[in-house]
Formats: sequence, C-alpha cells, structure tokens
Amino acid sequence: MTVGETVEAETAPRRRRGSALRFGLIVSAVLLLLFGVPWWTLLWSGNRWPGAVFAAGTVLVAATAAAFPVLMFRGHGRHHDGSARVADTLLGVVWVLFVWSILGGVLRLALALAGVGDPVRSRIVTAAVALISIVLLLWGYAEAMRVSRVRRVDVVVPRLGPGLDGLRVVLLTDTHYGPIDRARWSRGVVDVVNSLQPDVVAHTGDIADGEVAQRLEQAAPLGDVRAGLARVYVTGNHEYFSGAQRWVEHMASLGWEALHNRHLVISRDGSSLILTGVDDRTAAGSGLPGHHMDHEAALAGADPDLPVLLLAHQPQQVTGAVEHGVDLQISGHTHGGQMWPFHYLVRLDQPVLQGLSRHGERTQLYTSRGTGFWGPPFRIFAPSEITLITLRCR
Repeated sequence: MTVGETVEAETAPRRRRGSALRFGLIVSAVLLLLFGVPWWTLLWSGNRWPGAVFAAGTVLVAATAAAFPVLMFRGHGRHHDGSARVADTLLGVVWVLFVWSILGGVLRLALALAGVGDPVRSRIVTAAVALISIVLLLWGYAEAMRVSRVRRVDVVVPRLGPGLDGLRVVLLTDTHYGPIDRARWSRGVVDVVNSLQPDVVAHTGDIADGEVAQRLEQAAPLGDVRAGLARVYVTGNHEYFSGAQRWVEHMASLGWEALHNRHLVISRDGSSLILTGVDDRTAAGSGLPGHHMDHEAALAGADPDLPVLLLAHQPQQVTGAVEHGVDLQISGHTHGGQMWPFHYLVRLDQPVLQGLSRHGERTQLYTSRGTGFWGPPFRIFAPSEITLITLRCR
C-alpha cells in the first residue's frame, strides 16, 4: 500500500463518521421541531396546567418522539408491517399537530390584541388546535381509506385521428399497496375501473411498498381489470425500493404490458395511437441492469406522424416528453400533496401538482392526485382519484 492509499484509508472512516453525525443532527433537529412545537402549544406556553397533567403529557410526547425513529426504521428499513403502520400513523398525526400549532400562533396574536390574557388565551389556542387536528385526522383517514372517486377529464389531442375520437383512458397510479392490508379496497377500485368500460387502462407506477411476495393479495385484483385495447404499466420510484424487475414481471403475469422504455400501437376505425412508457427518473440510480429513463429507446421505430401518449411516473419527466414531441404525458407521483400544506413542498420538486397543463407547443401533461396513499393513512385537502381521460380530436 502506498502513502496515498494509507491516507485515503484513514480518512474514509472519518468521512463516514462525519456523515453519520450530520445525519443524526438533522434527524434530531427535525424531531425536535415536529414534536417540540405541538408540545409547546398544547402543554407549555401559558396554559398553566396542573403539574401532574404537564408531567404526564411531557413524558408521553418525549416517549413518542424517541420511539418514532425506531419504529420508522424497523417498519420501512426491516419491512415489519406492524411497526410501519404505527410509525406512518404517528407521522401523520404529528404533522397535522405541528402545522396547526404554528397556525395557532395567529389565533394567539388575535386574542392578545383583543386583551385576552393567559391562561385563558393559551387554553383557547390549545382547544382550537386539538379540535381542528382531530377533525382533520378523522376526515383525512376516511378520505384515504375510501375507494377513490372518478375524476373525468376531456383532453383535445389535435393529431388524434377521428377513429380514436372519444377513446377512454383510465389512469391508475400510486396505489401503494403497503403495510395496511387494502385487498378489499383494491377490489373496489377495480370494480369502478371496469364500470367505466375503458379502452385503455394505464398504471403509472408506485404499485406497492414491498416485494411482490408481500403484496400479492392486494395486487391480485389488477389481474381482473378489463380494457378494450390495452392495459399498460410503467415503474415508479417506489418500485426501486421493492424489487422493480419482479414487479414488471408480475404485472406481465397479470396480463399488463410493461412499457419498459418501449411502445406499442393501438388502432381503431383506421386511426392509430402510440402508447409508450419510460422508467422512472430514479431508475438509473438503482443500479438495476436495464432500468433507466430512455425516451429515445421508448420511441425507437415509431411513426413520427402518429400521436403519442406517454406514461411516465413523475411530472418532472415532461421535459423529455417535450423534447421528443409527445402529445400527452400522464403521470402521478405528487399525490396532490396528500396532506396540506405539504403541497407547497411538492411544488419545489415538480412542475405541477395535479390536473392538466401544457408544456411547449405540442405537449400536454395530466398529473393525477393518485389512487392510493403513501405512508400516513390520511388525505387532507387532496382527495384520491381514478381518472377517466377521454381523448378528443381537433
């Protein structure tokens, strides 16, 4: 070993220790904020609760904050569904309490200006924050667990031939079959899809959180989806935590066409449409052989005069769609924010949150709010959807 190699060998562990320390400090700071702000609002501030109430509440908050990262690691790092359910629910609860504790500061200021002093002022704020949080969490849970509503959208595709006018495309995305067993929910979604009598059914990824073997029962109803012309699927980013290639193969076994950087052509009454798909933009970083986002490969050999419908998990992938003359991209990934005000953080990473948007002269993008949910079993001001997209010619 040379001197240079010796120095490198000695500094590598130091860098790892430094990275671990930074990560630990960041996690600690986040936990302190998430749990500390509700603790201050509900227990400390100017409430002047009896000593026993304050002590019991503080112990509960501290114990929950300490248990949370352990449960999260055990649940999602070691795939223990029971721990994941508890951790995800805690995350949703503390997020809502954190947000409304901050907003409670507005009420606190208004009461102070009105001359209301403590402990009455702080107890009014505490009651308001607690009541709003409970109502939102109950409502959000009901919204997350219900079978998604149908959202109907007409999209004009100028290059679409008259034979395909009225083509019915049903979009599913972000089903996220996971630690909470939603096999009955999955069956209900499929029943709704089939009632829409679609020509094409598209799933734009994030089927599940977990391996195929773990989520077989929840995913099984997808095999009963009926479509007149095609059932097509692309990977999302969560597949790359859960055996993406096995999900591609499993979807094929259920009768779905995996548009793994490839395309097919569907035709009706003398008009044709290219259905194409690309892997998620995180695929290349997974190290999985053959998985990467490749618009060029997906459209190789395609007739340039035909309109193109592209499946891509993330709205951000629309840049490639514009560059390759795609007429319509359909995506998911954002969940519409899932839990307000997380919407604003999503917009830092994605060009749109939900709905139909235009990018460049030709390309349109439809972004679904998602059919399921990820992590916390709550949807607050971001309802799930099964999207019926009807294509219209000029």
